[in-house]
Amino acid sequence: MIEKVNSTSLIETTSQLAYKIWNQHYVSIIGQAQVDYMLDKFQSPKAISNQIENGYDYFIIFHQNKPCGYLALVPNTLEKKMMISKIYMDTDFRGLGLGSKLMDLSIETAKQSAFKCIWLTVNKNNKISIEWYKGKGFSIKENIKIDIGNGFIMDDYLMEMPLTY
Repeated sequence: MIEKVNSTSLIETTSQLAYKIWNQHYVSIIGQAQVDYMLDKFQSPKAISNQIENGYDYFIIFHQNKPCGYLALVPNTLEKKMMISKIYMDTDFRGLGLGSKLMDLSIETAKQSAFKCIWLTVNKNNKISIEWYKGKGFSIKENIKIDIGNGFIMDDYLMEMPLTY
């Protein structure tokens, strides 16, 4: 089941899930200090609430009534593009097709607005995710480096998937 994050309780659940997933997956890629910084800056209940107030749509996916992944979409109606700002799955629930369900929701949502593509950024060292995105139809469009403060840089690929109708 996928539920839109639209309550304080679901925002808190999403933030707790972020903490678990980021510590499972990203410490080996970017280190504990950057994980802690990014969780506080981008995935805290306050940060998620602010993002929702500013046009992000968050969704949480459940498996057997357990929260196991989440998604954040940011529509850009001027450019007719949808950004997947966040798509994360708890390691304990990978391989069940739940990430694909979140991706399907992203595509469906973008198509409902007649958008021309979906895009995202992914850390260049996140090899498993890069391959998963390629398997879904994304391709690398450019290299980007973003200073996120506190001495940390996001060294990412911008990946894009054109939508067909």
